[in-house]
Amino acid sequence: MLQTQRLILRRWQSSDLEPFAQMNADAEVMKYLPRVLTRQESKELMERLEDHHQIHEFGLWAVEKRETLAFIGFIGLNVLSFQAHFTPTVEVGWRLARPFWGQGYATEGARTVISYGFEVIGLSEIVSFTSELNSRSIAVMKRLGMTYNAADNFDHPVLPSGHRLKRHVLYRLNSNN
Repeated sequence: MLQTQRLILRRWQSSDLEPFAQMNADAEVMKYLPRVLTRQESKELMERLEDHHQIHEFGLWAVEKRETLAFIGFIGLNVLSFQAHFTPTVEVGWRLARPFWGQGYATEGARTVISYGFEVIGLSEIVSFTSELNSRSIAVMKRLGMTYNAADNFDHPVLPSGHRLKRHVLYRLNSNN
């Protein structure tokens, strides 16, 4: 478990399924992902996220607000499962339910997991990426001090040719930054 001033980042619990499924069914939350998820797909994703923790001893943590213990989404580190010019690598990622947008939670949580990645895991670099259309996540990457090089842009290999989200930007952060 990791904590920030306002957040608790912890392993997944069965009680997370309903708010997680609601978040993944929200078209606005999923706007820059291929599609919304069904409850069953959210359940399967939650199981894969927990499996990642068991294999790597880190992952995308479920996030609660400290003051209310309300589930607000996930933030964490993920070993990428696809191949690209920058893999193998670990990404920092986040997804928050819409009522929790615009309050600095993604940046706050991501800063903590980046520190964990560098100081505890011993990573030398952490990346983050998103569709080039996703200005909100790009703004978080910039606030985290991540660097951008247009030469790193890539077509996401999981998305079909011609998909509106195919082109992605990549941001990097090195442990010596």
